[in-house]
Amino acid sequence: MIEKYKILSQYIKDMSSETPDIETFLFVKDNISKYQLEIDITSKAIKNKLIEINTTFKFLDKKNNQKKSHFEIVYATIIRVEDEIKSKKEIEKIVLCDVQNKIYPNLEKSFLNLLHNSGYKGVNFEKKIDFENLYKERFS
Repeated sequence: MIEKYKILSQYIKDMSSETPDIETFLFVKDNISKYQLEIDITSKAIKNKLIEINTTFKFLDKKNNQKKSHFEIVYATIIRVEDEIKSKKEIEKIVLCDVQNKIYPNLEKSFLNLLHNSGYKGVNFEKKIDFENLYKERFS
């Protein structure tokens, strides 16, 4: 399959790790397995067939615990789509699925480094994210 886009650049646009105090750190360290990964993907057309895609990963505790940490990364990707792409549906698939599958290894590594460097060494994501499946679910 011939790709109808080219990744021109990818970089960490923003990253954040917030743990307010040692009590919170110790609590989170014991409970981080309950944290869940949340994903948000936004995009905006720039010019000359360029699109900026921002993929945000948040790792958070969805329970009402008083002590919690916040971890977030915004990973930006700049792509150029080929001239023959006209349909919005085709661009959506590229943005939400194709590009995500390409950048995921770098994004996952960067996010895990953030967690590990924040003191949570044992964190790993058991399953790889299936962007193809998420894309299909969104439109079914």
